Amino acid sequence: MHSYDVRVWTIRKRPSKAAPFQLRWLVKGTEFQEKFATKTLADARRAELLTAARKGEPFDTESGLPVSEVRESNRTTWYAHARAHAARKWPTAAAKHRASIAESLAIATMAVCPTGKGRPADDVLRRALYQWAFNAGRHSQEVPEAEAKALAWVERNAPAMVDLDSAKRMRTVLEHLARRQDGKPAAANTFRRRRAVLSNCLRLAVEHELLPGNPLNRVHWETPKAVEELDVRSVATPTQARALLDAVRARGPRGTHLVAFFACIYYAALRPEEVSMLSADQCDLPGEGWGRLLLAGARPQVGSAWTDDGKPYEERQLKHRALRAVRPVPIPPVLVAILRTHLDSFDAPEGRLFSAVRGGPVRSQEYCAVWKEARRTALTAAQVASPLAAIPYDLRHACVSFWLRSGVSLAETARRAGQSVAVLQRYYAKVLDGEEAKMNALIERGFAEHESEAERP
Repeated sequence: MHSYDVRVWTIRKRPSKAAPFQLRWLVKGTEFQEKFATKTLADARRAELLTAARKGEPFDTESGLPVSEVRESNRTTWYAHARAHAARKWPTAAAKHRASIAESLAIATMAVCPTGKGRPADDVLRRALYQWAFNAGRHSQEVPEAEAKALAWVERNAPAMVDLDSAKRMRTVLEHLARRQDGKPAAANTFRRRRAVLSNCLRLAVEHELLPGNPLNRVHWETPKAVEELDVRSVATPTQARALLDAVRARGPRGTHLVAFFACIYYAALRPEEVSMLSADQCDLPGEGWGRLLLAGARPQVGSAWTDDGKPYEERQLKHRALRAVRPVPIPPVLVAILRTHLDSFDAPEGRLFSAVRGGPVRSQEYCAVWKEARRTALTAAQVASPLAAIPYDLRHACVSFWLRSGVSLAETARRAGQSVAVLQRYYAKVLDGEEAKMNALIERGFAEHESEAERP
């Protein structure tokens, strides 16, 4: 604890040959003292304490020292703090976020450590930090020899946290976070994510009194603007989407199995990780008319090193939803028919509609390979080279765009797609702008009807 209730007494002499001068002071009622061989040393120390108190600096109630002195005496290194921070975040963080924390802290650590003779090669150092130092799930495992040597070097050479209280050093770290491994600028969203991890780590250092404040706040840094609008070139028309689904179906048995997977993305705006979790008991598929999907979770794919059970995926709640929350999504008759055919044609192991060739959850490498071949078949050479439906996720954008252009309200579109209205308005701004003339016509029609009613006798 800290206190500003400080009282420093005058020097008093005591019967001692080795240290006859005593300095005493009170911090929140608790007495502290130091002994000195000469009165000059005692007076100098008393002046230091008085100066700290007059500047309004708090004193530590346990040691009795000014907080700045306590902080300076704590030589906890950046590496020790960052490693502990990653371990602290591990239990509650999603697998993808765990990997993001490790990546960001690894880059920051490489930036603050000294360069020159003795430093391990960058690829070895990066691998050691990312895969071992900041992967708390592996802290109990034996580290390979090359990586162990690299981490031992980091332990010896990482700076103390107090030495990072420098805007200049933080700028250097930010410069590293803003670059990819090949030296090219990182995407704006990537940089924002990395900077957020670093800032969170530094804020915790402030909380633990390793730093007086977050040094990032003293750096004037123009963060590049992230692209937050949909690239309309990636949006397939309904005709193009149907052609792509037909091309998937024509890819043989595997394409026949996955056509319903892609159809769920296009006709219901599901995310791929939501489709991966879809089970038969979540599907209401009537013989006629609209059906309904009751989404209850997602299965994002991530490296096995970042999950608790060692699987290459993690089963989680729906994105931006509470645990066990369910999102109902109405689905059109065309998707109902596709899903009914799928269930009639394929077994559903463990109730899941889609599975990999060798069993288990369908993986992105598998369905992306099928999608890539389908694009080559269904699109022209110019379209294949363009962003048009470049990845399966673009089918979700095509679906949401189609809903908005069909007149579905923002609130209902956001509800079905599982995102906020604010995100919808920002990301699909160009799609909404394209409806301005249509909306104007509706308003004019409303005025005309009102005026015609007013003119009637």
